[in-house]
Amino acid sequence: MNGPDKKSLYPNPNIKTVCYISNLPTRKNVQIGEYTYYSDNKKSPENFYDNIEHHYEFLGDKLVIGRFCAIAEGVKFIMNGANHIMDGITTYPFNIFASGWEKVTPEINQLPFKGDTVIGNDVWIGENVTIMPGVKVGDGAIIAANSTVTKNIEPYTINGGNPAKLIKNRFDDGMIEKLLKLQWWNWDEKKIFENLELLTSKEGLEKLI
Repeated sequence: MNGPDKKSLYPNPNIKTVCYISNLPTRKNVQIGEYTYYSDNKKSPENFYDNIEHHYEFLGDKLVIGRFCAIAEGVKFIMNGANHIMDGITTYPFNIFASGWEKVTPEINQLPFKGDTVIGNDVWIGENVTIMPGVKVGDGAIIAANSTVTKNIEPYTINGGNPAKLIKNRFDDGMIEKLLKLQWWNWDEKKIFENLELLTSKEGLEKLI
């Protein structure tokens, strides 16, 4: 036995507030890596997709989340469908209310588009974090609770605030470079199991790197 079943929705059957969201029914334009979990103590974590807002298939933007991420309750991913045209006098979306106002319906290429939202591997996202469209979060990053992320986040950094800003690096530049090459999240289950103590202790920084 080398750990929980990565194909199980609830890896620990005694804890129904945490689920592996890669095992939820698939949704178009959403990709989630194995072992990434969502925790929700207020409602079922199976409602994770409710936290992806303004995500419309016709826009084509993707939400990509890596492996072994820890996502706390209340996290919101705001996608490109939330954006309004800002070139005119007003940003009011007349067209969506029809009744003649649809004459100013914009073409897709006129809409602000920030691209895909990409969360790396081994990312910890605290409670009630909001991630705006097109943001890229690097591997090993930590985002403090109640933050609003408007810009890209570098790997192995701790960020927080509204808007989220760099608080500090988790390790020095040399160690970060080595960790990014290590990519432990791509190891097989047996290797991860055999190295659990090193992966979760300071000692591992010396012995695995």
